[in-house]
Amino acid sequence: MPVDALDTRIVQLFHDEPRIGVLEASRRLGVARGTVQARLDRMTRTGVIAGWGPELDPAALGYDVTAFATLELRQGVGHDVVARHLADIPEVIEAHTITGSADMLVRLVARSNADLQRVIDTVLAHDGIVRTSTVIALATQVPRRMLPLLAKAAQEGRGARTAPRDVTEIGP
Repeated sequence: MPVDALDTRIVQLFHDEPRIGVLEASRRLGVARGTVQARLDRMTRTGVIAGWGPELDPAALGYDVTAFATLELRQGVGHDVVARHLADIPEVIEAHTITGSADMLVRLVARSNADLQRVIDTVLAHDGIVRTSTVIALATQVPRRMLPLLAKAAQEGRGARTAPRDVTEIGP
């Protein structure tokens, strides 16, 4: 089911003020509490909202270096086997199977450039990884963000919503 402008406003409010309650959110948005709760439940159930946990900043934890590594895998080893190895390394923040000359893209963090070498060596300790190429991020120009994408999806979904309007909604 597509998202709409109210869904976007609800998510934006909870993004800006994660500790706000549903009742206060409904008051600020000018809709019934049941509407806010039903929409949050729907977006959680359908996977639009993937989680409610706190966002952590690796730099605040002492991991000031961010790097991206492409991995070339040995033929026949399989991505899942290497992914399990990577999942055991706390400094591996995310890993993706990709197209192109490499097989996987990995985001890493480390306490320093010297510590990054240790992390890379730990990644390379798996026999299924043939080669890696690593680049260090100097600055984050656009941090990971989802709200602009949500707003665009809501805008594109206008008029596509086939479900009846929520009867607990207040206002036009």
